[in-house]
Amino acid sequence: MFDKIKKLDLMKAYHYILGLVILVSSCGTKVNINDLAISNPIAAQIDLVEVVDDKVTVTIDPGRFTEETIVYRLPKVVQGTYAVSDFGNFIESFQALDYEGEPITVEKTDTNSWTISKAAQLDKITYLVNDTFDIEGGSISTPFSPAGTNISPDVHVLNLHGFIGYFDNLKNAQYSLEINSSVDSKRSSALQQIEESLSQDGQTVRTTYFAPRYFDITDNPMMYGNIDVEEFKVGDITIVLSVYSPKQTHSATSIKETMFKMMEAQKAYLGDLDSTPRYDIFLYLADMENSESPGGFGALEHHTSTVVVLPEQTTKDMLDESMIDVVAHEFFHIVTPLSVHSEDVHYFDYNQPSFSKHLWMYEGVTEYFAQHFQVYQGLKTAEEFYATLVEKIGMSLNMNDSMSFTEMSENVLDQPYAGNYFNVYQKGALIGMCIDILMREGSDGQRSMLSLMKELSLKYGKNRPFTDDNLFEEIKAMTYPSVGDFLMNHVEGETPINYDVFFEKVGLTMGEARVETNYIMNAGNLILSANPVNGSIFFTEAVADNSFWNEQGVKPNDVIKVINGVTISLQNANEVFTNVYQWSPGQEIEVKLDRDGEEIIIKTTTTQSYTTGKSLIPMETASVKQTKLRKAWLKG
Repeated sequence: MFDKIKKLDLMKAYHYILGLVILVSSCGTKVNINDLAISNPIAAQIDLVEVVDDKVTVTIDPGRFTEETIVYRLPKVVQGTYAVSDFGNFIESFQALDYEGEPITVEKTDTNSWTISKAAQLDKITYLVNDTFDIEGGSISTPFSPAGTNISPDVHVLNLHGFIGYFDNLKNAQYSLEINSSVDSKRSSALQQIEESLSQDGQTVRTTYFAPRYFDITDNPMMYGNIDVEEFKVGDITIVLSVYSPKQTHSATSIKETMFKMMEAQKAYLGDLDSTPRYDIFLYLADMENSESPGGFGALEHHTSTVVVLPEQTTKDMLDESMIDVVAHEFFHIVTPLSVHSEDVHYFDYNQPSFSKHLWMYEGVTEYFAQHFQVYQGLKTAEEFYATLVEKIGMSLNMNDSMSFTEMSENVLDQPYAGNYFNVYQKGALIGMCIDILMREGSDGQRSMLSLMKELSLKYGKNRPFTDDNLFEEIKAMTYPSVGDFLMNHVEGETPINYDVFFEKVGLTMGEARVETNYIMNAGNLILSANPVNGSIFFTEAVADNSFWNEQGVKPNDVIKVINGVTISLQNANEVFTNVYQWSPGQEIEVKLDRDGEEIIIKTTTTQSYTTGKSLIPMETASVKQTKLRKAWLKG
């Protein structure tokens, strides 16, 4: 469910979401724990005012327990990330206190769990939370940035799963969350606010929020601090856009028009598919000149919101393009997994998660919609859409093309499957494309991948999960034999997809062409590599087919020493080449290379770079049937 993770791993590679019912005694009468939770929610408090050493104090008051021993946990894994985050690593000074204020024995039983003895005497828990943004790249493994946390005088990024934990048997209990903040701090929250009050001295604001269960704590991020907030309507959906730009390079106002146009097109594309009444976008722009800024660029989706991290040092056009690509993907998650999901998603275990077989749908189909709606609604040309598909084919073939997608999905935390996770955004999207074409072929253009998802949404919906092992048979019964065979052979099975077969159905063929590329890739393939022994980064043989660098006289094995005054190392390569990836024609650059001990200086203005690559072109011999099917596929 992650959202779409788009992460730069050396250079570019945009990558990257029922408690037990027990009985307790009260005055000699047995009461259901869920009934008790309604009248006595777990009270959590986060203090953003008294921050010490970049750490905030969290207090948890769970009410009374009758058990002698209880376990409190921070998530090991959060929904949408498909990776271990271990938020317990960022907890310090954990204490359990009785009603006299005296400590109760606590044993830390694993990275994310604390076992509390004499729990019947427990009044509250307190601990300090360190953030993750400013220690990325250190000795402790940190979560992917959009799933992480930030505590600074200027802004707080509150992915609440990094602050608030749960008791094993109380995940369905209600939560009351109180946050104390400075009166000058702006607040933006996807969680329901129920109360706000000002301190007697007028310096502190106490804001209280309500969460029906622990899932809603993890599913509703917040931002506090020096942020810019814009609110607008797209149809009947209220969009709240919250932006943090440390140098105020960009603003919510400057991004609003792009988001409005994009989401208006998305709403038109979705049609009558039920959606959310509100959607929140939290954008953190990282200052790439600050070593404590996060570097995992992309987004983490929540059911009705998303947290996005992108570099601040980018042009308005490049930021708009990135936001369209990333946020479009996240917004389409309101289709799946919000409306269509399995039991693994619905009853998610944050400590020992099991994973669904169907990442091809949660992430792949979502990514396909994020690209397809742009051509369908006229935001992209057909040629631009084709180029995206060709790039995804190229990138998918760099991974294990015969690996069962369902097997990879179920075992996504383990190798070799974890190393192929990025393929959910490449081959996963292409799976969506193939099913879309098969649906249109089988219905004379009347049905599609989107209509199938609408039908599944009507059958299930956000409160009814499907059984993981039964989905393919259900889809086959709802559609056509060709769709069922495709799923069994190419998604569950290990047979690579012959994309030419599907392109031929819509009258397209693959040919060689001169195609636009960027300054670190040739049509999806990196032209850079690294030597882990000496830490150098150099151009590969592929640089010869990159027109810009070729025109500058760059040769294979040239070592890149300095870019625009920044000395290159493996430690800063991620942020530096993220910036290079975003270069556009017309920028002045200076690059210093080492060619067998000779310093080569390139000082020039960038021009559009081209390479020789695959391109989809209409078949000259396309039949009326093929042309009609292509039109239905691209424009409905």
